[in-house]
Amino acid sequence: MAEVAQDSSSATSDVNLIKSRDDQAPVVLVAGTRPSTFAVSPDSGCSWSKPGQELSPQKLRPRIEPWLTALSQSEHLSLLLGSGLSQAVHQLATDSPISWMSPVSVGEYNEILKKAAAQSADAAGRPPGNLEDQIRVINELVAGLRILALGDESVTAKLEHLEKSLTTLLGNFAQSILSGEAGLKSAKQDKRELAFNYLVSFLMSFASRTGTRDRLHIFTTNYDRIIEAGAEVAGLHLLDRFLGSIAPIFRSSRLDIDMHYNPPGIRGEPRYLEGVSRFTKLHGSVDWLSDGRDIRRIGVPFGATTIEPFLQASGFSGVPDAKQLMIYPNATKDRETSAYPYVDLFRDLAAAVCRPNHTLVTFGYSFGDEHINRVIEDMLTIPSTHLVVISYDDPLNRIIQTYKSLGRHAQISLFVGSHVGDLKTLVDYYLPKPAIDRTTFRMAELLKARWSAGNATPPEVDPKVSEDS
Repeated sequence: MAEVAQDSSSATSDVNLIKSRDDQAPVVLVAGTRPSTFAVSPDSGCSWSKPGQELSPQKLRPRIEPWLTALSQSEHLSLLLGSGLSQAVHQLATDSPISWMSPVSVGEYNEILKKAAAQSADAAGRPPGNLEDQIRVINELVAGLRILALGDESVTAKLEHLEKSLTTLLGNFAQSILSGEAGLKSAKQDKRELAFNYLVSFLMSFASRTGTRDRLHIFTTNYDRIIEAGAEVAGLHLLDRFLGSIAPIFRSSRLDIDMHYNPPGIRGEPRYLEGVSRFTKLHGSVDWLSDGRDIRRIGVPFGATTIEPFLQASGFSGVPDAKQLMIYPNATKDRETSAYPYVDLFRDLAAAVCRPNHTLVTFGYSFGDEHINRVIEDMLTIPSTHLVVISYDDPLNRIIQTYKSLGRHAQISLFVGSHVGDLKTLVDYYLPKPAIDRTTFRMAELLKARWSAGNATPPEVDPKVSEDS
């Protein structure tokens, strides 16, 4: 399930894990004697620093940034963003974390559903579970009661009560998601602009790819629209499966729609338009609504405090209610395949990441979704793929457990901790330059050619310099 309550920016641990380049195992960094400095733990093997030697962000940057820059220029690149990104942006703007909705009582079957949700979460290795587990088991019970109601009318009343409880639960859940957006929009202007500037720089660090590279594909388990809002501020075009303007409709057809432009004076040779990325919300969205056999995106403004007025104003068939919101794992009734549209979305994930010369970067994702983890495990069976894990914390130790279970350590880089996993620190020191800067590339080539034949020591080159090949 998506990370609803697991990823939090409130961690205070000074321990950071780094595994990059030729590290054989994660290097443990502990707090140094001075503020914002670190030292390699005495129990941690490290080939590039001695235990006790203090490391500042400026000294860590040459170790991390060129590696991430090189990986970001892989032939194929994808981002997997969890709720940690929403938490980080919200924290920057409001100085407080997002308050997620907790599981609630649903009446007669409450205790049974509570036990079933706990068992489901435990089987997935992420106890004690969350609201999503509760929604899923309620859906399963509703499906069972529908079958029993066919032969026993006394079950009908229980079914109707449970469906009303589910509608209320989903409506409150959607409103809690919107509350996180509203808190971000209502923040002080300078703080809000700061938060979005960092979000824009984060996204463009990976989206700034040359025309010879495949498009960046952004995947997210989040229901909110913070990524979409950041893309609008950045001028980043997001290509997804929705077509249309007034009420975009979800299409299952797999068309590689893209955006090109014609260079001046050149006919018949269109080129990739810069600032375009593919976008997939794996678990649905707070503004996705089921309309009969179709899935449509309704016009819910960013910062709205409630979903109800927009459900009633959608103009779709019948009287829409919160049960028709496509929030995973909610599936509408009378549908031949309850997995629609999620099966199409996860097919996109598998098709995008399980390719040679592919790099997958995760941020704020704590590996609590087994269906996603299986795709990542399959990806790593391809020797030329690479997984980069960036996270503020690892509260349930799932990241390290997954790292150990995957086994292909040479294909995995780790940056876990309150320093290397902090959004602001990443953008300031460690992420690739958020622009396609050909002038910098040419300068690096010129300096290399100018000084290669001489004996003098060449001037330092900005570590943001990377190959454009």
